Amino acid sequence: MSHIQYTIYRSGTYYYNRRVPKHAVKAYGSFIRHALSKCPDETIKYANRLTNVLESSWCSRKQIIPIDIPTIIESFKPRSSRLSEMANEYLCLRQIDEVPPRMALKVFISLAGNRDVKEYEREDAKVFVHHLTLKGNKTATIRRRVNSLSAIINYAYHELDLEKRNPFSRLIIPNEGSDFKKRGTFSNEQLRWGYMEAIRSQNTIKLLMPLLGETGCRLSEIVGLELEDIDMKQEIIHIRPNSIRTLKTRNSKRTLPLVGYAKLAMKLVLYNANEQYLFPRYIKCGKCKADFASTALNNWLKKTFNGLTGHCLRHTMRDRLRAIECPFELIDQIGGWNLISSAGARYGNGYSLAILTQTLSIKVFKILAPRLKSCKI
Repeated sequence: MSHIQYTIYRSGTYYYNRRVPKHAVKAYGSFIRHALSKCPDETIKYANRLTNVLESSWCSRKQIIPIDIPTIIESFKPRSSRLSEMANEYLCLRQIDEVPPRMALKVFISLAGNRDVKEYEREDAKVFVHHLTLKGNKTATIRRRVNSLSAIINYAYHELDLEKRNPFSRLIIPNEGSDFKKRGTFSNEQLRWGYMEAIRSQNTIKLLMPLLGETGCRLSEIVGLELEDIDMKQEIIHIRPNSIRTLKTRNSKRTLPLVGYAKLAMKLVLYNANEQYLFPRYIKCGKCKADFASTALNNWLKKTFNGLTGHCLRHTMRDRLRAIECPFELIDQIGGWNLISSAGARYGNGYSLAILTQTLSIKVFKILAPRLKSCKI
């Protein structure tokens, strides 16, 4: 027996134990018995709440819709509020690129511990900023790391219904912005030379240059392509979430034509692909390790093009599109950038693939096209 109403105690566990009213037997059966807890204090809470839910269900004499008792009991149990587990929930729900927040989380936990989220104070956030500063991170990088952690903490506070100030909110980063350096861009001559060198070498790392430069994609979007994302018959690629990587933003999902050097480079890279991945050497444990490819590509680009990097190709694409007075909405669609701040910009399906192909193949890349005639696979 048990001193707690509607419960019995068996082998160290309290069970909810109650006969069902006659009018509810058809929906529930004649008896309810379900394990609650080993702790008497928890059992009292669970039993009282389950009793309230059941009696609310039984109050209707016309049609009784049975509740899912195991799910209801599970919802009563307190959630873990450790930072790492709240972060896992947040990242699972948001379905965003996990690499930046995971990096920030790893460093912060190494400094402040994996504690209950309500235990973190402002001083913990300041220690985090100070540590990143000493490590030589740029202030823009520190701000991104702070924003990642702030978003996770905000989510945790809302989910746990905590009235507490986020320790990362309005955090001042000393000399923020003073170390900003505008990224350089490639000239047409540099692009042409680099593309030809990549084609001649047939090196998969160097071939990333025309693939990035002629599509405007982020490096992870190309390195993380699966073969089913590539349609060489229609000469297009689908930039979309897949089994090995997510996308940075919702607007990143798009379909792009392969034109000029990008089409030629894709054919060459496909020779070294396996039956599933375009760049199998950068797929580890079912995840795309684009940072490894970035390091390898940038080692070549920096040495060859006076410090320019793979991301500079994306900046170059934006300039090339501006140079032909391409509409802002079309620029954003090609690069997967956030749309311009207008409600109307989000209406409709965007520009057609035919318009994208015409823009990229005829207007933007014709200055690079003549040398393609001499390129044979």
